[in-house]
Amino acid sequence: MDTYSFLRQLADSWALLGMFLFFVGVILWAFRPGSRDTHQDTANIIFRHEDRPAPASGETDER
Repeated sequence: MDTYSFLRQLADSWALLGMFLFFVGVILWAFRPGSRDTHQDTANIIFRHEDRPAPASGETDER
């Protein structure tokens, strides 16, 4: 068997399986039960300074 055929069979079978398992792992990690707070916080970043401008660089945001 030549190198090209071996690498082609490897990519067609095991690499495809590995990429699929990685994809399923990322989906399961993103939708895990403990990630709801993180996703909600990230979704609301654009509204964080809605009532007043963000502090200038070097200043602290004390509320």
